[in-house]
Amino acid sequence: MSKRILITGGASGLGLALAQRYLQAGHRVLITDMNEERGQQAEFTLREYGKVHFLKANICSDADWQQVHDWCVQHWQGLDVLVNNAGVASAGRVDKTSIEDWDWIIDINLKGIVRGLRALVPLMKQQGSGQIINIASLAAIANAPAMGSYNVTKSAVVSLSETMRHELSAYGIHTAVVCPGFFPTNLAESLRTPEPGMEQTVRKLLAGGSMNADQVADYIYRHADKQRFLILPHKEGRMLYRIKKFLPFLYNREAGKAGQRMKAKLEKQ
Repeated sequence: MSKRILITGGASGLGLALAQRYLQAGHRVLITDMNEERGQQAEFTLREYGKVHFLKANICSDADWQQVHDWCVQHWQGLDVLVNNAGVASAGRVDKTSIEDWDWIIDINLKGIVRGLRALVPLMKQQGSGQIINIASLAAIANAPAMGSYNVTKSAVVSLSETMRHELSAYGIHTAVVCPGFFPTNLAESLRTPEPGMEQTVRKLLAGGSMNADQVADYIYRHADKQRFLILPHKEGRMLYRIKKFLPFLYNREAGKAGQRMKAKLEKQ
C-alpha cells in the first residue's frame, strides 16, 4: 500500500537518497529543504521514480512547519512517515566553541525536530497510526573528542527518540532512530568550527566512508519497514556499539588515545 512520506532536508545527500528509495517502493514523497534551487532540481529529478513534491521550509520556523502540516492535510489528508533528516555539523574543543555556535546547532539539530513533532504528531494521533524516523549519528553513541556540540545534539536526538518510542506507541505511532557513520554527503558545507584544518579532516572522513548515501538509505528503508528502533547502517558502527556496551574498558582506552592524538594535532596549529 502506498504511504505518504515527508523527508526534511530532502534536496541532497541522505535525504535525497531516502526520497528516491521510498519512491521506488511505490510511496508518495514530500521533500522539504531551505535551498529552493536544490529542492526544485531534486523534485524534477525524482519525478521519474514516482509522485514527489517539494516545499521550501526551514525546520527552525513554526510557521513553516504549519505550512507543511497544512499541505499534508490538504493534499494527502494525513501523513504516514515523518523522516527528520535535516541537520548541520560542528566541530571544536569545548573551550573553543562559541555559545553562538552551540545555540545554532541546538536550534537546528534538536529543536528543529521538536518543532516538527509538535506540528505533526497531533495529526498522527488523530489517525491512530504513523512512523517517525529521526536521523541522528554514530556520534551519538561514540562521542569523539573535539565534537562536543555535535555529539550532544545527536545524543539528545537518541534520548528524545527513546522517550517518543514509549510515549507514542500507545497511539499506534512507531519511532526509529538512525545512527549512521561516515559516508559521502554534503554535511561539511554546513560545518562550523574554530579549529584550523578541521573542515579538511571532516571532508576526508566523509569521503572515506564504507557506504554511500544510496546504500545507507536502502538499509534505513528496510529496517524501518520492519519497525526496528535503533538502526545502525554501518557494520563498523554496529561493532563499535557492541564494544562500548560489552567492553567499555576497551572503548574508553581507544577513545582516550583519540583524545591524545587530537591534542597533538590541534596544539601544533
